[in-house]
Amino acid sequence: LLRLGEMALPSSLWAAPRTAAANLRALGSLLGKASAPAAPSVTSFCHLNSRCFFIPAGIQECCLFPFFGATRITFLQTRGRLKVRCLSTIGTERHDGVTERNGIGCSFVEDKSDPPTFQQAIQLLQEYWASIGCVVMQSSNTEVGAGTMNPATFLRVLGPEPWNAAYVEPSIRPDDSRFGDNPNRLQRHTQFQVILKPDPGNSQEIYLGSLAALGVDTKAHDVRFVEDNWESPVLGAWGLGWEVWLDGMEITQFTYFQQAGSMPLMPISVEITYGLERILMAIQGVDHFKMIQYAPGMTYGELFLENEKEMSMYYLDNASVEKVQQRFDLYDAEAQDLLNKGLAIPAYDHLLKASHAFNVLDARGAIGVTERARYFGRMRRLARDCAQLWVEMRVRLNHPLGFWKCPSPMCHPPEAISEAAEKIVSPRHFVLEIGSEELPSQDVTSAIEQLEVTMHCFLKERRLNYGCVSILGTPRRLVVYIEDLAPTQDNIIKEVRGPPHQKAFDDKGHPTLALHGFCRKIGVTKDDVFVRADGKIDYVYATVKEHGKHAVKVLSEDLPSILGRISFHKSMRWNSQITYSRPIRWLLSLYGDMVVPFSYAEVLSGRELHSLRNSSAPIVQLRRAEDYMECITSTGIILNMQERRNVIWSKSTALAATVGGRIPKEVHGSLLNEVANLVEAPTLLLGSFDESFLELPRDVLTMVMYKHQRYFPIEDPGNGHLLPAFIVVANGKIDKGVVQKGSESVLRARYEDAKFFYESDISKPLAEFRPQLHGVLFQERLGSMLDKSLRVEKVIPQLGPLMGFDASSISTAQRAATVATADLATSLVTEFTNLAGVMGRHYALMEGQPVAVAQAIFESVLPRFAGDALPNSQAGILLAVSDRLDSLVGLFSVGCQPSATADPFGLRRCAYGLVQAIVENNRTLDMNKALHVIASVQPVPVVDSAVSEVLKLHLFRKDGLVFFLVK
Repeated sequence: LLRLGEMALPSSLWAAPRTAAANLRALGSLLGKASAPAAPSVTSFCHLNSRCFFIPAGIQECCLFPFFGATRITFLQTRGRLKVRCLSTIGTERHDGVTERNGIGCSFVEDKSDPPTFQQAIQLLQEYWASIGCVVMQSSNTEVGAGTMNPATFLRVLGPEPWNAAYVEPSIRPDDSRFGDNPNRLQRHTQFQVILKPDPGNSQEIYLGSLAALGVDTKAHDVRFVEDNWESPVLGAWGLGWEVWLDGMEITQFTYFQQAGSMPLMPISVEITYGLERILMAIQGVDHFKMIQYAPGMTYGELFLENEKEMSMYYLDNASVEKVQQRFDLYDAEAQDLLNKGLAIPAYDHLLKASHAFNVLDARGAIGVTERARYFGRMRRLARDCAQLWVEMRVRLNHPLGFWKCPSPMCHPPEAISEAAEKIVSPRHFVLEIGSEELPSQDVTSAIEQLEVTMHCFLKERRLNYGCVSILGTPRRLVVYIEDLAPTQDNIIKEVRGPPHQKAFDDKGHPTLALHGFCRKIGVTKDDVFVRADGKIDYVYATVKEHGKHAVKVLSEDLPSILGRISFHKSMRWNSQITYSRPIRWLLSLYGDMVVPFSYAEVLSGRELHSLRNSSAPIVQLRRAEDYMECITSTGIILNMQERRNVIWSKSTALAATVGGRIPKEVHGSLLNEVANLVEAPTLLLGSFDESFLELPRDVLTMVMYKHQRYFPIEDPGNGHLLPAFIVVANGKIDKGVVQKGSESVLRARYEDAKFFYESDISKPLAEFRPQLHGVLFQERLGSMLDKSLRVEKVIPQLGPLMGFDASSISTAQRAATVATADLATSLVTEFTNLAGVMGRHYALMEGQPVAVAQAIFESVLPRFAGDALPNSQAGILLAVSDRLDSLVGLFSVGCQPSATADPFGLRRCAYGLVQAIVENNRTLDMNKALHVIASVQPVPVVDSAVSEVLKLHLFRKDGLVFFLVK
């Protein structure tokens, strides 16, 4: 009962899914039975979205979340009138005023004009997740880089205790300091953190309901889950999941934790981390965090802009590297002392302090790529020890929050198979749809290829005749569609070998027990057997006829193993020990009009077909398999990946032509393939950006579009220059105007960031950045990146002749070496690390360096990844080889060589790139001499054993052939 004033009403009336008429009759009946003084206690009621709501007399304002994915409804009672403010995503019923028996009138008004303020959004999320069953926690009292690091997440996801929590977490990221200039980058941003442990089974739908609670119309916006496999080297934690995009802007990190504190997790926790500033910018329709309405009459900028400016000055310009390093060491030592005393919680607090100190050092540019691994290793060991101590403590306390148990296996009733088999007597179509949360793009392609092989082999081995097989896939489903599948297996006649002749008959030729057992097992008599030699031994054989099983029984038995054989580059667990790329949520399995009963990953097969999430009918009951293709097509989903690819390319080409442009050729490759597997029903939009951004280098503009947004740039077909336009591939039916505006806003923010860095970089010559490398540590014993750069410059005159290069090329390489790594200190490369070498070349050309020097700077970083271009100029080859040799010899000499299971400094990749640069360019090198040249300039003694280990590094081999690097 829900007590309102003096009258008790059944809770079913509060939000019961009944008709309006039924609710009104029930209310009238209850009001009629109530005593006179009780009636006025129910001052107002309304019917909205087929549900009835009652508001107590004393309540002036309340906010309800009637059901997941529905409506946020605010009731306001003023002067005897009830106003209903509805922020709805699934359609709102409008009603005329109704007069209650106590004379209070009700008016129903749908009001979408007032998005929530920042503080209201926090309140709404707290109320929403509290209604789901989360405990509302508080933020950490120590600086953390993300809500994940709060003990309410990191420690609580460990062990078997259930845990559902939600809290606001101000997250401090010094490296994101922008002085308040960037529209959506802040050193202190606000996250809203949710942990669901164990996985409730519909976490995505619950999350989408929270967006609706905030007023996000998921039918108008393009809401997508885009692969983002999260990892925290500091916490020894990782998980699989997605970035959640709202019109191209990342608003949430959604992760299924697999490990924390270097410990595997079970049960699996779902982490949902909202970026509140970005969400509020989208909801309120502003393009800068400063303009967010934090509270009525108060903006975010008025509250926090000065904080952003001053903290940015501290993190980027004024923090003392020496003092912060001392603090890191002190916090590290204190944490270790606390662990030794068995105090997990204060030890973890000091780990958080050490982590923040590291982040400050990183923002100051004091951490080199190599040294980063050492810092991570120290913090990871502390996190592991804290986690282990926490788990031991919870065991001692006997798990006060309870103990999660793996759910019992789900299965169909035993008679389901026989009932289905009885009704299928002729060939019918069969469809299997493996429904999951969004698969990564490459996993869709891989799974389709695997199922192609598996299903054909299965049908052949199981003797099931069929018409044709189609294997199709989208991000949310893998489909096996078999036409005219025979109802039974073919019968076969086969010979079965029994025991050896001497064991089947005794000395007098009488059958033994072994022969009787064999005959009984296969259903023959002793007169049906015969003897035949198999090698040097005579065996008893019998010919038997094996009757085929019904196809329903064969499928029911074998489909779980077929699903289990699908492998992925990275797999995850979510509710059991079964692994898959992402959680499986439904299994459609129909043969004709009968369900093929089986279960997998705690999901029962059925006839539910899931369409697009924002569809008016997201779930359809499919009557028969033969209707599947027509039904899925009617939803707008394109199952065939190649067809999606063709549709996207043809429509994008047509859109580009409307602004007199074309899509660059490089899009028609991996990017197009990826985008085709990010959507099920592609909807293309044309966006634009300010022409002033075209002053940025093309590589910067396209990298942002390709890597960060998956947008297609548009270029002038005449000169190949970029046009201020781009193409977005959205998913499903959306409000094109809303999505276009959001996408343009996201790209503008990205380009503002890049422009800010670029203008800062070009304000001084590239050579002036080189001294800043002194503050970037390469490795503790090997010095800074500047020290490394000077060593490379010093050995070039000696290595050049060993490779047979002419004096001009050696001179060019030496000149390039003076600035080859200087771009690592530039702002743009610090932000977009994969532009190293690219921006070095660009800045060198801008200031008038010779083309050969600029090209050598770029080629010094090649190859960057598998399949990348290789250096081909003599100066570029010499510079690339010198740099890699310095890394190998130096790191081996200080004990950083790779092990059988780990290569934290990427030395195998370094060695492989070295070999490619030499061999693919038909060059030779006396490796013994080269290594000793490199050893002579190292700041630490290099023993012969270290040189020998470099020579033995097994990645000097390729395809089983030894590269003869020694003349």
